[in-house]
Amino acid sequence: MIDQSTVTRIFDASEISDVVSDFVTLKKRGVNYLGLCPFHNEKTPSFTVSPAKGIYKCFGCGKGGNSVNFIMEHEHLDYVGALKYLAKKYHIDVVEQELSPEQEKQKNDRESMMIVNSFAQKSFSHNLYQHQQGMAVGMSYLRERGFRDDIIKKFELGFCLEDWEAFSKQATNSGYKREYLVKTGLSIDKENRLLDRFRGRVIFPIHGIAGRVLAFGGRILKNDKKAAKYLNSPESEVYHKSRVLYGIFQAKKSIVQNDKCFLVEGYTDVLSFHQAGIENVVASSGTALTPDQIRLIKRFTNNVTIIYDGDTAGIKASLRGIDLILEQEVNAKVLLLPEGEDPDSFSRTMGASDLIDYIDRNESDFILFKAKLLLDDAKGDPVKRANLIVDILRSIEKMSPPTRPPYIKECSRILNVDERTLYSELNKTEKKRRESGTVAEIKELGSFEKSRIKDLANACDTEERALVSLLLNFDSEVLFKETDENGQELITKVGSFIISELQKDELESVDPLYKLVFDLYGSNMDKESFNAKTFFRDHSNEKVSQLAADILSEPYEESKIWSKNGSYVESILEKLKDLVPKMVNEYKGKKVRILMKEVLQEMQKAQETGDSAKMMELMQQKMVLDQIKNAISKELGNRTIL
Repeated sequence: MIDQSTVTRIFDASEISDVVSDFVTLKKRGVNYLGLCPFHNEKTPSFTVSPAKGIYKCFGCGKGGNSVNFIMEHEHLDYVGALKYLAKKYHIDVVEQELSPEQEKQKNDRESMMIVNSFAQKSFSHNLYQHQQGMAVGMSYLRERGFRDDIIKKFELGFCLEDWEAFSKQATNSGYKREYLVKTGLSIDKENRLLDRFRGRVIFPIHGIAGRVLAFGGRILKNDKKAAKYLNSPESEVYHKSRVLYGIFQAKKSIVQNDKCFLVEGYTDVLSFHQAGIENVVASSGTALTPDQIRLIKRFTNNVTIIYDGDTAGIKASLRGIDLILEQEVNAKVLLLPEGEDPDSFSRTMGASDLIDYIDRNESDFILFKAKLLLDDAKGDPVKRANLIVDILRSIEKMSPPTRPPYIKECSRILNVDERTLYSELNKTEKKRRESGTVAEIKELGSFEKSRIKDLANACDTEERALVSLLLNFDSEVLFKETDENGQELITKVGSFIISELQKDELESVDPLYKLVFDLYGSNMDKESFNAKTFFRDHSNEKVSQLAADILSEPYEESKIWSKNGSYVESILEKLKDLVPKMVNEYKGKKVRILMKEVLQEMQKAQETGDSAKMMELMQQKMVLDQIKNAISKELGNRTIL
C-alpha cells in the first residue's frame, strides 16, 4: 500500500531514540540510552535503546525491535498504521494506492475504530465553531466557564448536536461503517436504528499518549435528573479506561520537564490548570486509580501530587489508590484544597507561579496525611485506633525499605506509639505477605518453564540461532579468497558461505522463523544494495524484526570461544575463517545426530515387526549417515559426534 521508497525514507528518518523518547524518559548510558520499559511493570530500568544499531530491547520482558515495531507495540497499530504515524511525525508525505475491497476488508478493526474516532472529533469540533446550535449552546457553556480559545483547540473540545441521530447519519453518509460506530460507542444500535450516544453534550476527546483519540467524555447541559451529568465511551478494543489518563498527551513533556505530575479528578480540572499555565496535570476522569494508570505516569516521573477538594468522604474512598502509587515506588504527596474549592475553581483564583507556591507550601507526604486523617476520624475509639495503625503500616510496607524510617518516626509521634512497636508490627505484615506470595511465584515459575519447553521443541535452536547471528553481524565479511584457473580472484563472504552450505545439503530448520530468515537471505544476498542487518531489523514481518533486534542486542561472546587463560588470542574478525565453517559443521553434525536417532528408532520397529525390506533400507540410510558423520568429524578435528 505504501511504496518502498517512502518506507525507506520513513525508516531513515525514524531515529530510534527520538521515537522512543516521546513515550519513555531515557537517560544516556555510554553509547546507549536506558529507561523504564513501557511494556511491563518494572522498578529497575532494563529497557535499552541503541542508536547505533537502531533498535530497542527490554532485558526484562524480552520485547525489542526497530522504530516501527515500537510504535506498533506501544500504540497497538498494524505495520502500515505505524509507518503512517512516523511519516506524520517526520513530515513525510504518504501517497497510497486506492485500496481494493479485499484490502479494505483486511484493515484492522482497531485502526478502523481509530479513524472513526478521529472523524467524530473533527465533526464535534466543527459543530462547536460552525453550527448555530453548537455555538449557542456548547460554546456558550465553555465561555461561561471561562475557557479560552487556545485551550478549547488544544484539547479539541466539541459539541454533539441535540438530535437523536444527526452524527450517526453524517458518519454513515460519509462512508463510515455502522459496525465501527457501534464498536466505538459513538452510536447505539436500537432496533436497527443508529442513535447518537452523546447528543446534546459538550465533548471532551480522550487522547492516547501519542495523541490519537481513543474515546470521548460528554457533559450534559440541560437539567435532566434521569441523565448522567458525564457520560463516557464504553470499553472497546481501543479504549480501556483503567489504562488511560485524561490529558496525558498534552501533559507528558511538561511532566518530564518539571519531574512532577499533578493528579486531579475531572476534565475541567485539567483544562483550568493548563489555562493557569500549569501543564503537568492529568485526570483519572472519575475512576478509581489503577496500577496501569500509575505506571503510565511513572514513565515520565516518580513524583505525583494528588489534589483533592474539601470532601473528606471522597478522600477516604480514594486512599487505596494512593497505596497503589506507593507500591510502584512513586513519591506520593497530597494537597487538600480549602473547603468549597475544587481544582477547577481554585486554579482560577491565581496565576501559575502563585498556584505552584501554594502547592509547594501546602502539599504533604501521603503517609503523614493519611495518619492525621484517620486519627481525626478514630478520635477516642480504641478499635478504630488499632485498625488505623494496621492501615498505616500497610501503606508504609509498600514503600522501599530505605525510605521507611522517617515515616515510622513521624507516625510514632502522631499516633503516640513506640517506634519499636511499629517496626515489630511491620515485620509481621511483611512475613505474611512473603508467605502468601510464595505460591504465586511457584505458579509463575511453572508457567515460565512450560513456555521454555515449548520454545525448545526445535532441537537445533542453539545452532540455528548462532548461524542467524553470524548472518546479521558478519554477513559481508570476507571469509576466503581464492584464485580460479583463469587467475581471477574469487571472494567468499560469511553470508554466502553459510547459505550455500545449507542449500547444498538441503538443510532446513523445523522452526518456521529461522527457515524464513535463511530463505529471505538466500533470495536477497546477491542484490548489490542488500544489507542483512538493516534488511532484517526493518522487515515488515514483526517476528523477523523482533528476532533481529534480539540478536543484535546481544554482545557477541567471543571470549567463550577464543580465549585462553583469560586473554584473547585473536579478534573475532580474524578467526571468522575458522569459526564460521566450524559452526556450520556443528549444525550439520547436530542434524545428523537427530536423523541417526530417528533411523535407529525405525530400525528397532522394523526388527520387532520382522520387516526385512524396511530393515535393509534403513541400514543403507544409516551407512550414509555414518559416512557424513565421519566427514563432519574430520572437519571438526576428528572430534567424535555423539
